[in-house]
Amino acid sequence: MKDFTTIQNEYRKTDWQQRKGAVATVIKVHGSSYRSPGARMLIWDDGRWAGSISGGCLEGDALRKARQVMREQKSLTVTYDTREESNQNLGIGLGCNGVIDVLIQPVEQVMPVVEKAVEANRPLALATIFDGPSAGELLLLDGAGETLSSSGQLLQRLVQADLMSLFLSRKSYAKMFEEGIHQHPVFLELIQPTPHLILFGGGFDARPVSQLAKSLGWQVDVTDECIAHIAPVFFPEADRLALCQREFVDRDFSITGYTACVLMSHNYEYDRDVLRKIIFSDAPYIGLLGPRKRFDKMLAEFRQQGLTLTTEQLHRIHSPIGLDIGAEAPDEIAVSIIAEIQARFANRSGGFLKYHSGPIHQRSATGEVLKQVFLSDEPEQKTATSR
Repeated sequence: MKDFTTIQNEYRKTDWQQRKGAVATVIKVHGSSYRSPGARMLIWDDGRWAGSISGGCLEGDALRKARQVMREQKSLTVTYDTREESNQNLGIGLGCNGVIDVLIQPVEQVMPVVEKAVEANRPLALATIFDGPSAGELLLLDGAGETLSSSGQLLQRLVQADLMSLFLSRKSYAKMFEEGIHQHPVFLELIQPTPHLILFGGGFDARPVSQLAKSLGWQVDVTDECIAHIAPVFFPEADRLALCQREFVDRDFSITGYTACVLMSHNYEYDRDVLRKIIFSDAPYIGLLGPRKRFDKMLAEFRQQGLTLTTEQLHRIHSPIGLDIGAEAPDEIAVSIIAEIQARFANRSGGFLKYHSGPIHQRSATGEVLKQVFLSDEPEQKTATSR
């Protein structure tokens, strides 16, 4: 979703009566690449771009192809083969060892979907035809099957059932659909909301956590019982600053399956009381700053009050918080916390990639790279079984 919010923000800053633009989207990847399917970038006719489809290797050529799309107002799919180290087609030896298909569309064709996706703030499914006479046609559905955006009738006839299945499978992939003698290659994509971080406690060490989360495009709320802790000067990038008493946190904050809650007030009773409130929410991640014995004391008090946390609830609570990277200073601790949340949402262990056997990105049975999704249940179940 970060690519969508980036494109929306930049699109709204531009006077499109004076400019032309295009949106490039990674559709398919075989082998290795810097970005996975679903990566997007907005391109202006003056040579600027926002977002990315690679580590900088493909953007220059995509810019040249985008000028053609802007001129002809017609979508174009480009295939980049980076398997040859001496690849001269792009004027650079890439050596990435992958084949990447990129769809470039006129910006006017894409923006209705981008706007709807950002505004919805819930999982959506998007179908895009990426080759042939109907290339660029789009269909956006929500989990109830309601059409939020559509640029033609072809996709509604062909892909609705497959598109709805994404909400269960959480897989984004390319598929060929046939209608009579015609074939239509379609990218079926699950779009998920931006992660939402709520910081309970506005101390000085919460500031770098907020800053780092915003740099990733996350939504960030900061709350405290002390108004002096949540002055805008301390959290200029936060989306919301809220003075909220602990007994009302479950009423005043929307906590969903895409929300991470971090308790870092340094006030034991406040953190304990907030934890008791939010443990019954849908938050998949609850981080508690402080030593393990601090959390153990909370659990003992809960049991005395007749509350015993379930295995599932305990699994969602991370205490001590963060990945083990030797963090000491507040900025280092912020990296540790944000990295752990990212790992949790992506169902990754957070270990060294050099010791990871197999490819970094998830792949289909045919070797096609799959789009990274948040909070897929399948790895979670495997982890619980192995313990």
